[in-house]
Amino acid sequence: MNLTSQYDFTIVVPIYNEKDNILPLERAFRSYLANCSRSACVLFVDDGSRDGSLERIAKICRRNRGFYYISFESNAGLSAAIKAGIDYAESPLVGYIDADLQTSPDDFERLLPYADSCALVTGVRSSREDSLFRLAQSKIANGFRRVMTGDGATDTGCPLKVMQSDVAKRIPFFNGMHRFLPALVLLQEGARYKELPVRHFPRTAGESKFSLRNRLIGPFVDCLAYRWIRRRYFNYKVNASNF
Repeated sequence: MNLTSQYDFTIVVPIYNEKDNILPLERAFRSYLANCSRSACVLFVDDGSRDGSLERIAKICRRNRGFYYISFESNAGLSAAIKAGIDYAESPLVGYIDADLQTSPDDFERLLPYADSCALVTGVRSSREDSLFRLAQSKIANGFRRVMTGDGATDTGCPLKVMQSDVAKRIPFFNGMHRFLPALVLLQEGARYKELPVRHFPRTAGESKFSLRNRLIGPFVDCLAYRWIRRRYFNYKVNASNF
């Protein structure tokens, strides 16, 4: 039995070589799940970590109710980890947050009130605690993506999102998908998204997995993949069946 079906909200946390953040994640989620406005659980997705992260994840899951995990055989990337979490979650709502704790689980409470009326509710990082170089990279990549997709989204890189699970499970999968969630949601007929400001904090443990290549070059290439998908995406509605 998939125990996430017993909850209203599953929070997906991709993990790749974040051993030093596992215990802070345990503390943050233990506090948040006790006070969440919905019945909620957390689903860690270990993306083939090689630093002992999986062992620590398994340990905290054994001692905390509502903590679950799945683990990849080998590293598959952030988009694959998010998609796997969405696929394995059986709750009506699914969320996403990064393991670096530069955003707080507590800020899901800013997003959840809108989750029943919007297919995607996404954070926008206010007062970002990043270097000027990293901010410049994000600004360039976001501007190019808005031109290419027309989604109007402000900060698609914000790692704090809540989605309606039935919509999330229909999002087409490709590497780099996590950068295009608003645009991919808008492909579905009648779906809409909402942006809300959330807090942003400096990283205190572990190392960033981002580089110039995956901040600028990757998004440019992925925009072309999105435009290819958009031209070929289809919607359908079943109006009768015998089961």
